[in-house]
Amino acid sequence: MNNLVKNDLFDYPNRYIYQYNDGFKFSIDSILLAEFVDIKNNAKEILDMCTGNAPIPLIISTKTDKPIIGFEIQKEIYDLAIMSIKENNLKNQIQIINDDIKNIKKIFPGKYFDIITCNPPYFALNNEIENNKNIIKSIARHEITIDLENIFKIVSDILSDNGSFYLVHRMERIDDIILYADKNKLKIKELQIICTKENLCKIGLFKIQKHVKRGIKINKIIDISKLNTYQNIFRKESK
Repeated sequence: MNNLVKNDLFDYPNRYIYQYNDGFKFSIDSILLAEFVDIKNNAKEILDMCTGNAPIPLIISTKTDKPIIGFEIQKEIYDLAIMSIKENNLKNQIQIINDDIKNIKKIFPGKYFDIITCNPPYFALNNEIENNKNIIKSIARHEITIDLENIFKIVSDILSDNGSFYLVHRMERIDDIILYADKNKLKIKELQIICTKENLCKIGLFKIQKHVKRGIKINKIIDISKLNTYQNIFRKESK
């Protein structure tokens, strides 16, 4: 990959992000997930799984000064995240770890994180992966190094009892999300469906918690196709 560029982080003031014009770029899904996170005053530690070039930690840092840890397995993308953290002078708040998220318990104890976010690879492995010559994009999009079931197992181990797991995923995988949450003693507590154009509502934002009663709050569907900003869109809808 080449054509390294420094971009504005959408419309977040004084936030910049490094990426490649002809390669890996962050998606609107990361912005939506970061906006969906509700950071309580008693939350202490925040983790972003599958962090990519760190758009979620960068956005969350505009809302809180709490420490944020990001895990990114791909060295090339990790390097972009480190550049972005330095560019924004956030080295004292955001730490990015270049490792497989499955190794996290070697570094942090169980029930350590009060908030966990994840914009994971969306697509299960299939023959189409063989046709994608860009392995960096493939790992970011397909369940090559981590799958949804393992993500839920990890979250169950490291999420505090009073913590919240925020996940963005395709609505077509909702049956898997419910299944893996239940298997790991986690419960979906809130669902926000997003439409990117009329009648195209594929994105789901999930708030998931541990050791809580069943019962899901399903929010009014939001169509983002004509929005110029995504800042505080979920807080606006709740008023």
